[in-house]
Amino acid sequence: MARECYIGQSQLVYFAQWRTAEFFPNERPLSKDQLQNIASAISRAGKQSIAGVYLIDAQAYVVTAVASAPNEYVLLVRQLTESDLLEYAQASLVSKVAISHENMAQSKVNGTYNDAIEIPSLLKETPVYLQVQFFESPFQEVKFKLDWVSLGFILLGVFIVALGYMWLRAGLLKPFKNLIQQLAQVDPMASVYQPVKGEGIEELVLLASRVNSLLARIYQQKERAKITLESIAEAVILTDVDAKVIYMNPRAEVLLGVASCHAIDQSLASLLKASEQLNQAVFSCISRCDSTPQIAKIKLLTASPRIMERSISNLRSHDKEIVGTVVVLRDITQEELLKHQLQKRANFDSITGLLNRQAFEEKLPHFTATAQTIAVCYLDLEQFKLINDSCGHAAGDRMLAMVSKAMQSCLGPQELLARLGGDEFGLVICGRSALSVAKLLKQLILQVSLQVLSSGNTHYKVGLSIGVAFGRAPYINAQESLKDADIACIAAKAKGANQIHFYDDKDKELTYQRNAPKWAVRIAQAIEENELILYYQPIRGLSGGSLRQRMEILLRIQEPCGRILPPAQFIAAAERFRLMPDIDKEVIRKAFLWLSLHPKLWPDHCISINLSGNSLGAEGMVEYIIQQQQIFDIPSQCICFEITETTAIQNRNRGMEMLKQLRKRGFSFALDDFGSGFASYGYLRELPVDYVKIDGCFIKNLAVNAKDYAIVKSIQDVCRVMGIETVAEFVETQEIIDKLNTIGINYAQGYAIGRPQPLANYREQYDIRRAQGA
Repeated sequence: MARECYIGQSQLVYFAQWRTAEFFPNERPLSKDQLQNIASAISRAGKQSIAGVYLIDAQAYVVTAVASAPNEYVLLVRQLTESDLLEYAQASLVSKVAISHENMAQSKVNGTYNDAIEIPSLLKETPVYLQVQFFESPFQEVKFKLDWVSLGFILLGVFIVALGYMWLRAGLLKPFKNLIQQLAQVDPMASVYQPVKGEGIEELVLLASRVNSLLARIYQQKERAKITLESIAEAVILTDVDAKVIYMNPRAEVLLGVASCHAIDQSLASLLKASEQLNQAVFSCISRCDSTPQIAKIKLLTASPRIMERSISNLRSHDKEIVGTVVVLRDITQEELLKHQLQKRANFDSITGLLNRQAFEEKLPHFTATAQTIAVCYLDLEQFKLINDSCGHAAGDRMLAMVSKAMQSCLGPQELLARLGGDEFGLVICGRSALSVAKLLKQLILQVSLQVLSSGNTHYKVGLSIGVAFGRAPYINAQESLKDADIACIAAKAKGANQIHFYDDKDKELTYQRNAPKWAVRIAQAIEENELILYYQPIRGLSGGSLRQRMEILLRIQEPCGRILPPAQFIAAAERFRLMPDIDKEVIRKAFLWLSLHPKLWPDHCISINLSGNSLGAEGMVEYIIQQQQIFDIPSQCICFEITETTAIQNRNRGMEMLKQLRKRGFSFALDDFGSGFASYGYLRELPVDYVKIDGCFIKNLAVNAKDYAIVKSIQDVCRVMGIETVAEFVETQEIIDKLNTIGINYAQGYAIGRPQPLANYREQYDIRRAQGA
């Protein structure tokens, strides 16, 4: 049966559903007041679901309410009776169970024990307690009964414990205490090692053995460290954190002349007779906790002053705490002296005592940094080689010492003198005008000329050639000026003995000499990268005497941009640095290659190839020429090699054999620049040449100068008698050509005949000329 009721205006609806005897035979229907009371309690809670015990007139109900809709709850209410509660209790222990609002503390009343347990209440503000009464009789049934057997076991246990304690005391505690006392008496710093003794149980004996092994290793390590400190060559001093000495090894005692017992507790600075900075260095090392040693040099003021290298390191305990420092002193006096000697030897010349080249070049920029004017001079002794060759190098060294001393006597603090090597010296003069520099250098020359070296019965003197590069601030480059002075010195030597030459960047010859090293590098690069190209200049036969077309092969360098470099600069550089044999080989190879590509020119053409003095008679040159001829398979009558008169005479013995070998192969030879050198007809008679090229200095003014005309005519007459054909160079006008025809010169070469042109274009122009002639 269901019942609903509405309470007040809250419109709270309760549905209470119960069955009477069918499901819950002990249940009684709830009255409206009881339901109203429960509904009010649920309404005050205001929760979606709630459960707990609720008392109505000392009757307990278990209420569960769940919201099914706003302000609507479904209730499940069950009554709890005393018999229901006893069903859940242990009947032999619990006599009564009840629910009430009272909290009964634990108490004993009429042979029962009472206790209260708080249980969940439907209303939180009104607690509910479960009152439980326990019977006393089950606990009284538990009694202690002691018999003889139990007493015997107890006494036996006490006896065993007493025996165990006696054994523990005699076999463990007393030996262990004895071992501890022995360990307390161990002194790690003692000089004699005393092992500990283990007694009692086996474990204590083993422990004593392990301790003895550890003590033995500590003693061995201590002895090893002691022997090491006493045997090393360095002085070792230990200090505490206050820089007080606590230990010194024997080497330190010997070095300082102080016994270790007297040095203990002294300040490190006072012991070493050093300034307070030494103590400060110790404190600094400690404060920074640095793990790397601090190394510096100090001077030890002992009986004989010594230079020491001192090293300060932190000394740490087993727990890494700094407890002092280790100061190591190493005697480096001899090392410093040797270093000073080596440095002096590295920077100064041993013979003259002057700076050497390396030191001079390093010091040069700093020496001239603040100067307004500088004069960098390159000095070269004359006739010095004669002394070395005649009297030996020992006499030459004496002369060098005399000369350097004489030059130094003329110089002041504003001048820097050095020996650059051999018989060459460098001099820098600051703050003087060019005129003042010249006067000073003349004084140097005078002083040097006054030095006389006597060897045997002979007296020797030397001269001095000086090249000067003068500069003014801010356009001063000392290193470049030294190069310019070297070039100027070459010019000074060319002028004669005891000459001074000032470098002038407008002097073309000096510029060539200065740029020679760069050109040498450029030439080597051009050979490697195939940048050498061939030009030609035609040689025309005069008076119709020759049917062969002749031309001279010329050399150029082509830059990557296409610009053609003339030979004026790089040929001089190649001769100075001995590169001409490589250049000559490359010219021969290219000329032979070109000729092999044009076999139609073989019958009536001959090309002239210049051979330098370095190539004349050079080892392997003949073999190279023959090899190239075989490779390209060209006729030898198409090739004429030109050599200058000067090189032919200077290399007459070496060159003569080369000329003979190549002439046997069918090659012809021309003597170039004839008349500019020795102009000896005697040499001309000996040299196996086919052509003589008369030097241009006799040809330029041939039309207007009777002397030149007579010289050229005499050369032609001699050559005609000797069967040698002549070639006139520098033919630039028709008037000169007419004079040459009158004299009877065989060939002419010059701008009036044809200007130099690329050899690669020759065949095309030759074919055009032949077509026009046809």
